[in-house]
Amino acid sequence: MKPILSACLLLGLAAQAPAAPAINIGAMYEYLDADAGTLLKRVRNSGDSTAFVKVAVAEIVYGQDGQANELPVDTGQLALGQLKGLVASPSRLMVPAGGMQASRLLYLGPRDRERYFRVRFSPVLPEKQDAFDIGDDEARRYQDSLSAGVNVLTGYGAIVIVRPGQPHYDTRLQDGGDSYTVRNDGNSTVIVDAFLQCDADGRHCETPTKHHVLPGGSKRFVKADGHRYTFELIEGRRRRTVAFGR
Repeated sequence: MKPILSACLLLGLAAQAPAAPAINIGAMYEYLDADAGTLLKRVRNSGDSTAFVKVAVAEIVYGQDGQANELPVDTGQLALGQLKGLVASPSRLMVPAGGMQASRLLYLGPRDRERYFRVRFSPVLPEKQDAFDIGDDEARRYQDSLSAGVNVLTGYGAIVIVRPGQPHYDTRLQDGGDSYTVRNDGNSTVIVDAFLQCDADGRHCETPTKHHVLPGGSKRFVKADGHRYTFELIEGRRRRTVAFGR
């Protein structure tokens, strides 16, 4: 059984400094539908200094045991026309304080099955070899401006799901005595969105959650007496509301 994808990846720890960038990449999940090959990922900087951001892409590959491995995408093959994967352009962003920049994510390769990628957006202290197109003096002044206090830059990762060329959805909902199972017998990920657990009168509810069920995988929800559960099942562009309880 394949695992459910985690919501996000935190690459660093928050820090307090007299001047520092603070990036936001928006949604932690992005989807490339069968008829799409590109998407635009916007990076916003709510901090008070420029953010120099590296963008790195790795493919998530599941082994026979269901364990996930990340394989960096070799962009060196792009010039040879042999790249098969997801590429970010540009892969270096200079996001001004209070501003926004975007990187276009382009998928090159077959669409015979669904594929998964993790795209990391990592603020860094710029150096000459990082190809940010700034001089040594400017890089030094930037680093000096951050060195007045403890500074650990924070980055984030997004999951990109590249759907197959011919997606097929076959979701099985199994209502058992003490549990409810969502099983994906199709070839593309289904989403259990806004999963909500409430008591019988609906006055006390837990925080809604979101789950991704990969092809061949399942998600089991344990029932509690006197509770009601609702969620929105998303299969591509199709949405439907599901409710159960005991």
